[in-house]
This record gives sequence, C-alpha cells and structure tokens, in this order.
Amino acid sequence: MLTRSIKLASQLVLVNGSLLFLAGICVSAMSAGAGEVGAGAVDTTITIDYAAQGHELNPFWACFGYDEPNYTYGRDGKKLLSELAALSPVPVYVRCHNLLTTGDGTPALKWGSTNAYTEDAQGHPVYDWRLVDSIFDAYVSRGMKPLAEIGFMPEALSTHPHPYRHYWHPGVAYDSIYTGWAWPPSDYQKWGELVRQWVLHSIHRYGEKEVASWLWEVWNEPNISYWKGTEAEYFTLYDYTAEAVKSALPSARVGGPATTGPSWSKAANWLQDFLVHCNTGINAATGKKGVPLDFISYHAKGSPKFVDGHVRMNMNPQLADVSRGFAIVKASAYSQLPIYITECDPEGCAACGMATNPENAYRNGTMYSSYTAASFTRIARVADSMGVNLAGAMSWSFEFEGQKWFDGLRDLATNGVDKPVLNVFRMFGMMRGRRIEAGGAGGAGAGDAGVGGAAANVFAVADKHSLSVMCWDYTADDLPGEGEQRQIVVRNLPAKKVKLVEYLIDENHSNAYTAWKKMGSSQTVTGDQYRELEAAGHLQQAGVPVTMEVKNGALTIPLTLSRQAVALVQLEF
Repeated sequence: MLTRSIKLASQLVLVNGSLLFLAGICVSAMSAGAGEVGAGAVDTTITIDYAAQGHELNPFWACFGYDEPNYTYGRDGKKLLSELAALSPVPVYVRCHNLLTTGDGTPALKWGSTNAYTEDAQGHPVYDWRLVDSIFDAYVSRGMKPLAEIGFMPEALSTHPHPYRHYWHPGVAYDSIYTGWAWPPSDYQKWGELVRQWVLHSIHRYGEKEVASWLWEVWNEPNISYWKGTEAEYFTLYDYTAEAVKSALPSARVGGPATTGPSWSKAANWLQDFLVHCNTGINAATGKKGVPLDFISYHAKGSPKFVDGHVRMNMNPQLADVSRGFAIVKASAYSQLPIYITECDPEGCAACGMATNPENAYRNGTMYSSYTAASFTRIARVADSMGVNLAGAMSWSFEFEGQKWFDGLRDLATNGVDKPVLNVFRMFGMMRGRRIEAGGAGGAGAGDAGVGGAAANVFAVADKHSLSVMCWDYTADDLPGEGEQRQIVVRNLPAKKVKLVEYLIDENHSNAYTAWKKMGSSQTVTGDQYRELEAAGHLQQAGVPVTMEVKNGALTIPLTLSRQAVALVQLEF
C-alpha cells in the first residue's frame, strides 16, 4: 500500500489521502463512497505543533434552525434550547420558518403559525405579537439571538390566499406544502408596515441594543416554490422589507436572499442577480440606487442514498454549494460581508423520516456525528482558503414534539433525549483559542471543494493553557469497520506535565440510540429508562483524566477510534 506524508499547514501529518489522528484517539481515513476521497490510510501518526497557532477560532457552528416555530415553546423545545445555549461560548443564533404565517399556533410537520397579522372588516391591519413573543422570549431569555426570518405571507396579504393551510406528512407529495403563504403581497406598503411594526414592537419589548444584535433575513429559498413570485418581485419584497427594518432601527442588520444551493445554476444566478441589485439596482421602496445589505445568506445540502442495503452519504454537493456561493460573494461588491449558510445539512428534508426515506437512517446514530464533524470542518477550511467571511453555518435541526422515538427525523433530540450528533456541537463548544490549521496540497478528491480529504479529519485549537483536538472516523458508506490504533504527537508544549481528558462519541459513549436499542427499541419508556437514556445522551468521557509528563516539549498519546466515531482530546496545563 502506497504511503505518503504531507505536511499540513500546522504540521498535522497526513497520510495516503487520509488524515490520521492523534495519539491515542485516532482517526481513520476519509471515505470511499459517492465520489468522496478514498480510504486506505497507512501512517498512524499526526503531529501537531502547539507553537503554530493561527487565527482565533470563530464559532461559526453556533446556529440552529427548523420549520416549526410553535415547537419552540413546547416542553422538549425549551429543554433543547437551554442545552444549545449552554454548549456555546457565544450566543447561539436561531432561525425558524413561519413567523408571520396566519393560523392558531397549532404545530404540525413543516407547518407553524403566529397570526401576527390579520385585517378587520374595513381592511385595516390588526397586529398580534403574542405567539411571536413566546418564540423570541424563549430565545432571548436564554441569551440566544433570533436570526429572524421575515416570512411567510399572512393570509390577508397574499395575492393567492386559498388554499392556505397545508396538511403535509411524510409520504405526501412535498410540493403540497406550497400554498397561499408562498405568494407575494397584494400591497407592498402594507407588507413593509407590518415589518416595521414588528421591529418596533421588538425594540419596545427587548430594547434597542438587544434587537440591534439580531439578524433579519428576508424570506426563505425564493428561487423555488417557497416564493411563488418572480425574481423581480422578490427584489421588490426585499427592498420594502429592508427599508422597513432600517426605518424602525437603522442599526439593525438585514440580509438575504436565503436561496438554495448555488451549485445549481438557477440558484447561483439568483444570488448573483441579488448582489448586483443591492449594489446598483433601483430600490423599489425608495426610488434610489442601492439597497441595504448587511449579510449574505444561502443554503448548502448533501445527498445521501440507500445503496445495497446501507446508507451512503455524499458530502460533495454540500461542499460544492458552499464553495460556489463563496466564489459568487468573493467576486461581488460584497466580498467581505458576513456569510451565513442558513441551512447547512446532509440533505434537504428534516421532517422526512427513515420510514419513507431509508437513506435518512444515518440520523439516529454516530454517522450523523462524524459527517457533521467532517463537513463543518471542511467548510471552515474552504472559507479560509477562499478568503471569505464565514459568520455562520446553520444546522437545520431541532426537535419534533410528540413524535416516535428515534424515527429518523433530522433532529438533535428525540422526546427530550439528546442524539449523538448534539454531542459534536458540545465538543465544538468546548474548544477555545486559536486554530492550528490543517492545510497543504494532496489528498484532495474529486468534488472535494479543493480541501484535502485527510486534512479534514482533525480540527485543533490551542490557547495559553490548553490544546483541544477533535478527530473522527467518517466514511461515506455506513458499513462495519475495525478500529485502529493511532497516535498524536504534540510538539512545543510549554509545560512539564499536562492533564489529558478524552471525550468520545461512539456506540458505547454519548449515544442514547445504542442505549435505546439495548432496551428493546420500545416506544414506551419508563421513568427510570428515560433517565438512563437522558444520561446516555450527554457527552461522556472515555476513561478517567490522566496526568502525563512532557519531555522536551513533546508528548505522544495513543488511542483508538472506531468506525464513525468522534473524539475530543483536551490537554490542560
């Protein structure tokens, strides 16, 4: 087997196209499936130079979103929000659909409502912010920040209001969700005034300083059926919306266009046209040249399949969306504006479970964890290589109240019990300081957005008194595999002794799904079983902390990482 060693930007050692990990924790090679970088790592050593610290870590991962806003203040919704707020060193941004949708607030899959806007018999606006307040209160009280998606169209303003409420569920044609809420307004001035009143109400309730820290995003995926108008009509909507936000609070931050993945040419064209319009177009609301734009948003999705009886992930479309969007922004007049990938996921339908979509079986166990670690790290490296301002990559995953246990929905918790993927975000949240970059040539595979496959299997951060290294064994094909011994070699440590703590996500650690299966996979859980599952869902240490001696600034740590596992090794000194 051919062995080659590649020097990574911060002297991570990369082998045979695979980033092999750290002393004792180890990581195996990139995956074999769906055009991703092939496996076959040989060398078992990665060297990290503590002295080669780069830029301060940007917690770009601290963003979450979901379709169903009324789950926010449900029992499990509030519990999960508290956990998300607690795991991040910075305020978490939260985005949800349907914040202006008409209805009584009854939640359902792919649906939600707040009844924020209705009209009286004379056609005069009636504003009711009670449900919107319940949602934003849940965020703000936990120190979280709304990424306030301004949509969808209230029934009283829709140009095609009927039918309005949809009744989608898995197995029903997805296009049935696009009803009266997706149409342009019958009166753009009334729409603008609705937005202005919303911002003014928010200032009154939460204070100007707080609201100035939020993000206001105009609509969702207007290049597909989430917007039944034309591109020009969306630009008009954006103009009136941005003007309304800024007239209420000049320091507010507004952006968009929240289009689908730019690797699709139609979405790329929308994003390009939007940036040109904001820069040089005529503002429909003011008649002047140019439109306010404080951040840019678009989406990025992968494409898993069910092949030969198992799940095969495909990260390449997601990375292609990310890099194409970055390139469009880089070439525009807004090359350094903050970019938020406001949906950034392995695929596109969070509410589609594995019963109707067997490829979604990855969501329950450790494959979702390893994919998330690998994809988010690669996205950060693509941003670095292209010199863009990646401010956030949002996992479109939350929780679904009252659904079956481990039903294959794309969520962070099921019935109040955390899934393994949530612990990846806990690991990210424990990392502090400056990144020790992985870079250099080699190991890149077709469709890998120019990022070395091996280089993407380790993420290291250091500060004055610690070093944190996350590593994982991500393979695209969800097939059994043996763990292997690896070693991390750390150089230039400024200490005589260090305390080593390892956290682990695998079949037996930080994994409520495994615990649930051992209970018999029952949909009926006793109180004691619930508490056992709850504990199993939390991030767990592998073994006990140990003290290790550092000799001449060097330390070697041997570990084993099993298939699809994720580990975080922390050295404290």
